[in-house]
Amino acid sequence: MKRVAVIYGGWSSEREVSVSSGTQMLRAAKAAGYDAVGVDAGRDLAAQLAEIKPDVVLNGLHGPWGEDGCVQGLLEIMGLPYSHSGVLASALAMDKLKSKAVYKSAGLPVAEDKQVTREEAAAGHPLKPPYVVKPVNEGSSFGVLIVREGSNGPPQELLGESWHYGDYLMAEEFIPGRELTVAVLGDRALAVTEITTLRDYYDFDAKYSAGGSQHVIPADLPERITRLAMDYALQAHQALGCRGATRSDFRYDDKRDRLVILETNTQPGMTPTSLVPEQAAFVGMSFEDLVAWMIEDASCRR
Repeated sequence: MKRVAVIYGGWSSEREVSVSSGTQMLRAAKAAGYDAVGVDAGRDLAAQLAEIKPDVVLNGLHGPWGEDGCVQGLLEIMGLPYSHSGVLASALAMDKLKSKAVYKSAGLPVAEDKQVTREEAAAGHPLKPPYVVKPVNEGSSFGVLIVREGSNGPPQELLGESWHYGDYLMAEEFIPGRELTVAVLGDRALAVTEITTLRDYYDFDAKYSAGGSQHVIPADLPERITRLAMDYALQAHQALGCRGATRSDFRYDDKRDRLVILETNTQPGMTPTSLVPEQAAFVGMSFEDLVAWMIEDASCRR
């Protein structure tokens, strides 16, 4: 019986989400017949794993250290096969500016952007409003600010003591319209989901609170846009060098018939409200099947 360490938790701003993802995956791995052990990852993760001696590591970490190539490098050094993407792809996808450079080189459509420090972003509009300010290396929409057309000025909360999302930001053109997402497993794009929410945008609460958002699957779109979104998601997955499961997010301005890719998540959520398990179920794959697929797909040198 294959021994599987399901790592989750950690110490990033996405700890709470990771604990939920990891708990769900641990339960599913056990139900699928694996000798699965949960590991709340600490900075002594190498020692934790050395004690457990797993055959495979199922990565349920989100955010910095777990999603940006750091833990992947540790697992490579330890020679432990692991799920999801490898060191370089994880690092690239986590950095919104660098991943957009890869998208551009692959011919994928992106929104206009500019790299700024938080002092620069607070001192004057880096782009013509409306635009979005995003931390370069965070997930779950932490630190995302929307500057509306007619705004009194740039966001001053960037200089507040409560800002914990780094000094380097991306200002990005705001694309009106619809929020779409596409999961990829290996070399297969699964479906297109449209996300709707009554909140200003698809923020942390919309993503993870019950009733925070509605997921329409399959999205009610022109067939050409459905095809394009799935093609773009697979191209992004391949251009970044991803493995395993990813999820790419898009905005579709239906008034201008404009589709742009925003980002690719190499550690997509596996919570009860998460999008990848929903898309897997849509194509006939149970949550247990999905988790088993990720375990069997695990390797080093990813």
